[in-house]
Amino acid sequence: MLQSRSSKAGAMLLLIASLAGLGVALYAYFTPLTGVTGSIGALVAILACIALAVMALMLAAANGRGTLIALRILIFLGLVGTCFAGLLLHQWWVGVAMVVGLLGLILDMVRHTGSSNRFVYS
Repeated sequence: MLQSRSSKAGAMLLLIASLAGLGVALYAYFTPLTGVTGSIGALVAILACIALAVMALMLAAANGRGTLIALRILIFLGLVGTCFAGLLLHQWWVGVAMVVGLLGLILDMVRHTGSSNRFVYS
């Protein structure tokens, strides 16, 4: 069964949020006087946002139930960890982007729950 364009809205929102977080983390890493210029923490946030963007693309293409569950767990852990890292770095916009990404993940879970095969008792 092919997924329609609107059924991938959660994964696309997650992708946009992770790219926004990547942009903020890159800005903080390279711009002087942000307090985290060239730090390991900002570099980790950059790498985490890249990983979240890749997992968002994988989530949009995934079909198997086990794959979806594993990706959602990894994405959730990545979102929470990156949000925490952004808050420790005083980069509040990274935290905001990760909360938006969490909304995308929730939207993706609701989309698949509503379209799953259910048992019909006769």
